[in-house]
Amino acid sequence: MVESARRTAEAVTLRASCPSLPARCTGCRMPSWRVHGRYVRRLSDAPLGGAAVVIELTVRRFKCLNPACPAVTFAEQIPGLTSPHARYTPLLRAALTSIALFLAGRPGARLAAALKIRVAKDALLNLLRAIPDPPDEGVRVLGVDDFALLKGNTYATLLVDLEARRPLDVLPGRDADPLADWLRGHPEVAVICRDRAGAYAEGARSGAPQAQQVADAWHLWRNLAEAVEKTVGSHHPCIRTAFATPPVTEEPPVKSLVTAVPPTEAEPFEPPDGTLDVLGQPRRLVARTTERYEAVQHRLAAGMSLSAIRRELRLDHSTVRRFARAQSLDELLVKAVNRASILDIHKPYLHQRWNEGCHDIPQLHREVREQGFTGDIQSVRRYLRPFKKPHSPRPKHPSAPQPEPRPAPKPRRVVRWIMTNPGHLSDTDATELKAIRAACPHLDAVARHVRDFADMMRDLRGDQLPAWMDRVAQDELPALHSLVNGLRRDFDAVTAALSSPWSSGQVEGHVCRVKLLKRMGFGRAKLDLLRQRILHSP
Repeated sequence: MVESARRTAEAVTLRASCPSLPARCTGCRMPSWRVHGRYVRRLSDAPLGGAAVVIELTVRRFKCLNPACPAVTFAEQIPGLTSPHARYTPLLRAALTSIALFLAGRPGARLAAALKIRVAKDALLNLLRAIPDPPDEGVRVLGVDDFALLKGNTYATLLVDLEARRPLDVLPGRDADPLADWLRGHPEVAVICRDRAGAYAEGARSGAPQAQQVADAWHLWRNLAEAVEKTVGSHHPCIRTAFATPPVTEEPPVKSLVTAVPPTEAEPFEPPDGTLDVLGQPRRLVARTTERYEAVQHRLAAGMSLSAIRRELRLDHSTVRRFARAQSLDELLVKAVNRASILDIHKPYLHQRWNEGCHDIPQLHREVREQGFTGDIQSVRRYLRPFKKPHSPRPKHPSAPQPEPRPAPKPRRVVRWIMTNPGHLSDTDATELKAIRAACPHLDAVARHVRDFADMMRDLRGDQLPAWMDRVAQDELPALHSLVNGLRRDFDAVTAALSSPWSSGQVEGHVCRVKLLKRMGFGRAKLDLLRQRILHSP
């Protein structure tokens, strides 16, 4: 019963009491009529009309009439308004819990202040930690994946119910034992979708031997793309040959300022060799890559381990591993030579204007800036410098238009063509891919194997995997051979991935959501707090 109401500039204060009798003991639930005393309890309630609300509730303390009850006295509780030791009403507590789930500490406290609710950031975090775990309703199809708490250092494992489409639990680390222990407590699991990490495979075998393991189809496709990229990189000379332009004149093309001869007429130029600078010397990046490759391969041949090579050369372990696993130097140089530039899309226009006789660098720079180029004039000057002959007069009559050279596509572009459904390629891309396949039998075989694998994955024909691996083994494709060896080690899970409609795609979506929650806490949330937000956030 509300006895009075008082409003100030900051809050609305309600004085209330509960006159009803009797009250039930919170311990033994026996009713009691004997009032032991009274006290005033202050409760914060949800804001009203843009003002904070405080309820000053007169609470009676009763004497328990059950001699066997350990509680001598107890305070009455009003359903829907009070709970033991609480300073918030259930309505305000639910609102603050929602704010904590969405925003956590400091941002949540700032939002609450704007809503006229006084609450500390630590109080919001305590409300978040106090949320009970969701009820365990059993899981039949489980998704497993890891995410980084501190990249390269600390990881955790996310478990997702793929049928209910909700997170189930978050385990510390990404080792086999925590997953195996969790699975032993859930013998109803029938399908486990995981990536190809060995720890998860071992944990699934140990904790749920009855469950079918399904490798992630997306990771299989990515592993195939990585093998294709290595193969394309090692056969990039074949691609350059396929895109070579026949010489326009009988005179050899000018390669650098050192060998340049003053011409009498304007000549169409061809792009420079990516391994040389404007003076015909090896580029620093190319020279450094070559030196490191030779140093690593020499030490490998001498029997040194990767760790010893890393310490001696003072390189990162991943760098040493990449140089050690490279099939050839071309595989490494192709990435250093074919780096993208903001000038790439404007190079055909520069080719055209140069062949038309316009050798004025500032003028060419102004023209490409009008087309959207954002770089400075030095970028244009550096690109055209190898083809500007010393002491050559500006041609009075532009030469006849010459066919533009066809630059060889970047390796990753070729990989994209190979990995894309042929029906989704443009006519130009399909034509260029056909030329590459005609020029290089190895890349033609790679494209054929990729199409067969894609058909298996699309049509769920996992029974054809052994025949596909045998066909790959018959070709000289070392990168694909390494892929096949990895598939054989996880054959059952890979076959299930190519035969079952279940995959870890949904788990990857939840991992992206986890990253958002982690960044909303500026990466400072510990695992217990992050787990609560993962399990309970809408």
